[in-house]
Amino acid sequence: MPAVRTIGMMQPLIWLVLAWRDIVRAGWISIAHGLVLAVAGALIVGIAQHRFWLLAGALSGFMVIAPVLATSLYALSRALERGEKATFSVVLKTWLNWQNSHFNKWGNDYWCMVQFGALLALAATGWVLTSAALITLLAPVPVNTPLDFVRQVMLARNGWVFELWLALGGIMAAPMFASSVVAMPLLLDRRVTLMQAVLISWQTVLTNPGPMAFWAALIMIFTLLGLGSLLIGLIAVVPMLGHASWHAYRALVDTSSMEARESSAAPLTHSSL
Repeated sequence: MPAVRTIGMMQPLIWLVLAWRDIVRAGWISIAHGLVLAVAGALIVGIAQHRFWLLAGALSGFMVIAPVLATSLYALSRALERGEKATFSVVLKTWLNWQNSHFNKWGNDYWCMVQFGALLALAATGWVLTSAALITLLAPVPVNTPLDFVRQVMLARNGWVFELWLALGGIMAAPMFASSVVAMPLLLDRRVTLMQAVLISWQTVLTNPGPMAFWAALIMIFTLLGLGSLLIGLIAVVPMLGHASWHAYRALVDTSSMEARESSAAPLTHSSL
């Protein structure tokens, strides 16, 4: 297991600053990621707007697997860190041939990120089913639309269903965050197994509980702002959080003893940033 660094409480704010620097340097390629996800979110809302639990499930799953969808943003930040150009070819390579030195395209190592994304999607499905059962059983009236949820659950005067719903969501979200906070950038950058990546991700959270809780809060706040702005804010939020997640990984994990995915272009050490 690699060494995990201890960071300061305000370190996540630095990751956001570095993320905006990467967005400026990458230009439209970075913003395009946010635009694509915002359009995808709008399509989900348009199709399922009158089916509340379908809408909730689709958006929950969409946001949980966002670390997988942001993989090419990690690759763009890595290219910039190496002094390379952040071009569209980096994005294509990430999605079409992300390990060009790995000839076995059918092994678990090649598909580890897809497997991780599937596990996150499964976890999101479990949350949606649990949430639907909770609201169905405890809500005073049937909840069929988002407006029903706001009126009968969120704004209920004498009820405690919303508080219970939030607490349960936090309990289920915490292990997903701990499992994924640095796992995807690590899988992209280093030759590690899926289990190793998840364990290292948990180690970063246990080593830095305060800063990582702050980072989780920032992710939640910006995500809610992106969703609450009729999804328009996702155009900026998605690339910002994607690039920041790469810098979080670089700040937290000492990868000097780990084999790179591409030995021909090893990334710079963190101390040289």
